[in-house]
Amino acid sequence: MSNSIILPACYLPPVSYFHVIMRNEGNIVLDKYEHFPKQTYRNRTSIATANGTLNLVIPIDHGRKMHMPMKDVKINYDHEWQRLHWLSIQTAYRSSAYFEYYEDDFKEFYETQFDQLFDFNVAQLELVLKCLKIKRTIDFTSSFAKTYEGLDYRNLIHPKKESVYPNPKPYYQVFEDKTGFMPDVSIIDLIFNQGPQSKNYL
Repeated sequence: MSNSIILPACYLPPVSYFHVIMRNEGNIVLDKYEHFPKQTYRNRTSIATANGTLNLVIPIDHGRKMHMPMKDVKINYDHEWQRLHWLSIQTAYRSSAYFEYYEDDFKEFYETQFDQLFDFNVAQLELVLKCLKIKRTIDFTSSFAKTYEGLDYRNLIHPKKESVYPNPKPYYQVFEDKTGFMPDVSIIDLIFNQGPQSKNYL
């Protein structure tokens, strides 16, 4: 694994997540066995809206286990989070230049129920890599390990920590005139606003 990038499986990860992928040539290795950490990008994403950034959080079934492997975390559908998340995404990006081009691909994730959070995140990551035209193999860990030989970003890409790609160059955002540039929000912000130029930006 010494040539790999060890990453968490995140919900529509921030732009910096893909800067990491673009700047390192190794395979992507997603950690299936890490203990699910609360208040991270594993089940939340941040989008740019007219009122600033908005966090969208996927509810999960906590169960009785304090330390549940990521691969076993189940999505909770007691509330209509899918409908609310998609409405928020539409409201934020319907006027962006490329929303209609990618809309159907992303809408599917809010009309289909995935049992496991990990599977949901992996499927979205595969779609995002396809949209960005980034060809990279995705592998998975086979057990839990505190450290790896490869480039380990599991605890570095975190909403409460400084971005691994600080001071990014601004790109056009829908509400930039009102809110100013909002850095390191979800990758869909870049894709819906920049479309085919997203990979060049990264």
